[in-house]
Amino acid sequence: MKVIIFDLVPYAAELDHLKEGGKELPYPLSGKHFDPAVAATTYEEHLEAWEELDRLGFDGVAFNEHHCSPYGLMNSPNLLAAAAIQRTKRIKLLIYGNLLPLHEPLRLAEELAMLDCMSRGRIISGFARGIPREYQVHNVPMPDSRPRFEEAFEILLRAWGEEIFSYQGKFWQYKDVSIWPRPFQQPRPPIWMPVTGSKESLEFAGRHNIPITPGVAATPLGLQEDAVRYYAQCLAAAGHRLTPDHLSVASNVYLADSKEQAVRETGPHYLYFNRTLFSHGSFTDTDRQRAGGYVSQNSNDYVRPENMQAAARSRADFRDLTPEMVEQQAQRMPWGNADEVTTKLIERADHLGANTLLVSLNRGVMPHAMFMNQIRRFAKEVLPALQAHEVQPSRALETVPA
Repeated sequence: MKVIIFDLVPYAAELDHLKEGGKELPYPLSGKHFDPAVAATTYEEHLEAWEELDRLGFDGVAFNEHHCSPYGLMNSPNLLAAAAIQRTKRIKLLIYGNLLPLHEPLRLAEELAMLDCMSRGRIISGFARGIPREYQVHNVPMPDSRPRFEEAFEILLRAWGEEIFSYQGKFWQYKDVSIWPRPFQQPRPPIWMPVTGSKESLEFAGRHNIPITPGVAATPLGLQEDAVRYYAQCLAAAGHRLTPDHLSVASNVYLADSKEQAVRETGPHYLYFNRTLFSHGSFTDTDRQRAGGYVSQNSNDYVRPENMQAAARSRADFRDLTPEMVEQQAQRMPWGNADEVTTKLIERADHLGANTLLVSLNRGVMPHAMFMNQIRRFAKEVLPALQAHEVQPSRALETVPA
């Protein structure tokens, strides 16, 4: 099994004192609250952490793209990848991912080819649609999100795969283009997709045989089961077959000597992530996304009735979290001693048939020394057992004929 550490690179200072009415950070959050020294430290510390991941034998580091929020200072994940390439030697760099609907796709194709050559083939190219806030920032209508994504995806594949190509689409047009450089990996870097829930994304990934991450770290197992089952059906309909290498599972992990210690130490950072950072200036609620045209009216048709509440992704579930609720949730989470963390991670991976773990070790604005300690402890106490474990296809989720 492969282990990739997922890092959101949040602004490294707590901002709860700026909340309006005790609930939400203002949006937009005025630039007067931004401290460039904090941002500089944020980048320095996370790049140091990624160097340590490389040195200690982790399989990869993952980071993504967000805009105009302290939630993550990853406005350009490709810039972060370029910096990481210079600081690491062997670790895979999962850009998870560039937001295809919001950018000029030929430029992305060129930048990713550059990064792949600079790293000698260490890039995993994740493509995502982003969250509603991103569309407001870039002045892109949310109903255009999916057609722009699919058009940009086709352009990238053609730019990487054809010696010279032309393209005439609704959003972008190119004539007689041959990109230089071309990807180091041939025919192209691996492509992955994070899927938070919509059936159209699962269908697209299945049609194109793209590995996925079903849900985020907080997604309940039942909803992940539904996504994996439907994805397997979509793969089969396109002549493909679900394998462990098609799936990665996201988990939030904290290592301590006991569950109680884990809750005490990481609980406040988990609360800050959920109540303050997550979806700042945006909205997770599926009904609101549907009303805005970001997802379709039938986006959750594949979800079993008992999992519909989780699929609704209510903002209140995160914003109104309490310490008592965190303590309850922690009983099901891989927080605690090494044996418990290892067992829980392997059980989830085996159940879903996923050969890659996306592990978050630093929710909220965890102090740098604390994050580094988690990296080193995980590498020593948990990583060897995970990397030695071989995941088999999940029989419980098999819904397509052999």
